[in-house]
Amino acid sequence: MDQFVDVLDWLRDMANWRGSTGAWARIVEHVQISSVAVLAAVLIAIPPALWLGHKRRFGLVAINISNVGRALPSFAILVLGTQLLGLLEKPIIGSVSVFVALVALAVPPIVTNTYVGMAEVPDDVRDAARGMGLSEGQILRRVELPLAVPLIMAGVRTSAVQVVATATIAAQLSFGGLGRFIIDGYATRASGGYTDVLAGAVLVAALALVVEGLFGLVQRALTPKGLRRARRRRGALPDLDTATDDPATEPLSAAA
Repeated sequence: MDQFVDVLDWLRDMANWRGSTGAWARIVEHVQISSVAVLAAVLIAIPPALWLGHKRRFGLVAINISNVGRALPSFAILVLGTQLLGLLEKPIIGSVSVFVALVALAVPPIVTNTYVGMAEVPDDVRDAARGMGLSEGQILRRVELPLAVPLIMAGVRTSAVQVVATATIAAQLSFGGLGRFIIDGYATRASGGYTDVLAGAVLVAALALVVEGLFGLVQRALTPKGLRRARRRRGALPDLDTATDDPATEPLSAAA
């Protein structure tokens, strides 16, 4: 209980929020580290997964290749990257090792959900679009993609939350982000640094919840109104808010 009170006092103390090492500056750094990694993962994962899902080919191969990033722990990638690249840093990206580790973490859910979202579009919908004279590219953009958007955004949403929660590893290489409070707090725990550790953990959790909520709103906004109404009539609207990166265990139909 005393530690809980200490954390509340830490969060209420505006001195902890100001300056280049304050909470606001660390939040900005954390968001930058995370957003760059998620954006890169989206650019890497979505285009090929869209096309493979449209063709319904090599899906298992693509998903298994992308899952290599899930099989390797982010910290292991961080260590290997540091050994190969040292403390290489790039503008905007920041630490290259951290960037690679976070992108590897973010890609699998996006690839899986994008492929499944496209592949689950019913054949009769595709055939009807072809009967109307639409080209394959038009079918992908104007028919399949709108139906697959809820599941695609669920994958992006899952990746974003995972990346925000994992971006604390940047502090292991002396870079910024909310992980600095955790790492520095452990270094000074003899002088009450555990309060910094707990405060940093609370801020990371709060930021992850904010990201979850924002991406949920984006997901809902991008879902076609007709699809939302159909789901609402069938009592399935909550499915739009269910992010999953394992459709085999929790199937979501983008065309429902």
